[in-house]
Amino acid sequence: MYDVILIGAGHNGLVCATYLARAGLKVVVLERRGVVGGAAVTEQFHPGFRNSVAAYTVSLLHPKVIRDLDLARHGLRVVQRKISNFLPTEDGRYLKVGGGKTKDEVAKFSARDAARLDAYGEELEAIADVLREVVLQTPPNVVEGSPVRALGELFKAGKLGNRLRGLGIERQQRLLDLFTRSAGDYLDGWFESDPIKAVYGFDGVVGTYASPYTPGSAYVLLHHCFGEVNGIKGAWGHAIGGMGSITEAMAAAARDEGAEIRVGAGVREVLVERGRATGVVTETGDAIKARIVVSNLNPKLLFLNLIDQGAIPAPFRERMQSWRCASGTFRMNVALSELPSFTVLPGKEAAEHHTSGIILAPTLRYMEQAFFDARTTGWSKKPVVEVLIPSTLDNSLAPEGRHVASLFCQHVAPELPPNTPGGASWDDHRDTVADLMIDTVNSFAPNFKASVIARQVFSPLDLERTFGLLGGDIFHGTLELGQLFSARPALGYADYRTPIAGLYQCGAGTHPGGGVTGAPGHNAAREILRDVRRR
Repeated sequence: MYDVILIGAGHNGLVCATYLARAGLKVVVLERRGVVGGAAVTEQFHPGFRNSVAAYTVSLLHPKVIRDLDLARHGLRVVQRKISNFLPTEDGRYLKVGGGKTKDEVAKFSARDAARLDAYGEELEAIADVLREVVLQTPPNVVEGSPVRALGELFKAGKLGNRLRGLGIERQQRLLDLFTRSAGDYLDGWFESDPIKAVYGFDGVVGTYASPYTPGSAYVLLHHCFGEVNGIKGAWGHAIGGMGSITEAMAAAARDEGAEIRVGAGVREVLVERGRATGVVTETGDAIKARIVVSNLNPKLLFLNLIDQGAIPAPFRERMQSWRCASGTFRMNVALSELPSFTVLPGKEAAEHHTSGIILAPTLRYMEQAFFDARTTGWSKKPVVEVLIPSTLDNSLAPEGRHVASLFCQHVAPELPPNTPGGASWDDHRDTVADLMIDTVNSFAPNFKASVIARQVFSPLDLERTFGLLGGDIFHGTLELGQLFSARPALGYADYRTPIAGLYQCGAGTHPGGGVTGAPGHNAAREILRDVRRR
């Protein structure tokens, strides 16, 4: 018998397993797929071409997790992009962001905006610093019936309140704005030129089925600002060997601490006896018992698919039924014979803009129209595409002289409208939309389409079937005010515990949410160990 069964060997599950095994618990991790890593994996998708096939870039991975698991010793190496972003404009110009170039680049479009960059950065950084502190904290939990626990939660809330007061009243108001307003409205209040608003505004819609003018999208922008690479706050980078090198290092750390990891071992059911989780039944029918069960799955998938509905209190079950999972993501990996040569900046030799996040969405209005199209017809006529070419930083991913690119595409409907011509399943339209995405990139870089040797395509339905991302939702639940912090995944259960004794959650559907952070796994392990010590 095990002390802990952990469902899902995604990065948060591996982090949680490592901490628990280090504390002396007997841990087994059960993974449905034949490889560890969940959505953070590197796979060969065409002979000689490997890529991070789902999650694709590094910034939010928490420094404490990197240190605690000694991921560098286990092979992790992260390199920074030469510049952060490159955005071609519709009038034949371009904007580069990062690498010490941002102010001069923005000044090409607006001297006023260039002068405001420092103040914008300072404000966002001050607010992001508060989030960085909150990321590794268990949110104040709404509790009933326990005065002692209620006092503890009140103390947590008090500490957070003191930290927020340190921002000053003006920045507290700005923080409130970021949680409630749209990214577009927030950026319009700072800047007048379209390119810089588009670069920053992309972070407000990435992985989210929303317009940049949807209320609450400003928080999604903020969520992508609290990361760092190699000690540089706000930077984005690439893990040598792809995202799978992160989770392979985590798996090695977990095994070093004594955790057992089984792949090809999907879970069919969580066993609940007299109100307590007692183990699982695998897809092959094997029953495995443990004192504790920890889930790294989307909360909706766990509670509606793997647990007898009679064992779940009705209010919590209703919360899970209404848990919003909506991502406008269509994900592609392509093998290339040459680098794209952009109309606004020609050249097939590797240059700094080829190492960046290339944003093909010139304005916030362009992004908004893409969302409206997807809502109406299932996908946007002119989609939003971010292109990354990691082989410009990592020559292990493709044959010499060739390249791989990640296409992170927005906006498509998580579920197609029932009256969609040609069928309402994504299986009916996958290749049509993939062609559209290739054509979209080609409209900015005319050699792109002809350079595509092979492609791998994930519609929202493919992301759900392959990685368990319901509705293609990369965050395991929309990052909106009603599903954040003390309400993630539900009031009263923001502390990684659940209504079922002995059952915990450690995935992105808990605080602080999605992205390859490791924070939910870290925090859940801390709470589980507190309960173990109490017992």
